[in-house]
Amino acid sequence: QVQLVESGGGLVQAGGSLRLSCAASGVRYIIKTMAWYRQAPGKQRELVASITSGITNYADAVEGRFTISRDNAKNTVYLQMNSLKPEDTAVYYCNVHTYFSDHWGQGTQVTVSS
Repeated sequence: QVQLVESGGGLVQAGGSLRLSCAASGVRYIIKTMAWYRQAPGKQRELVASITSGITNYADAVEGRFTISRDNAKNTVYLQMNSLKPEDTAVYYCNVHTYFSDHWGQGTQVTVSS
């Protein structure tokens, strides 16, 4: 069974930083893409950042502040979040994509106070 374990969320002050981690285990096939999504109350889940073979993509709202990286040997993806804003408050979800399936983490809460 595939398991994605997320960590690094928490409560921070505006302007602060957090680093999210997501470690995948039990994946039987090649991981093509790893990504971070987020969902705020009353909002749709949105793509924050993704990484595919070293190619990264960012949502306009986070570009320049967030950095996604990947450690293939550890099957782990990271999201470094700097200059956090209250608007970044959401549950952040890790996603891994293979040619056969998508897998989701359980989510980690990020709360940014003003």
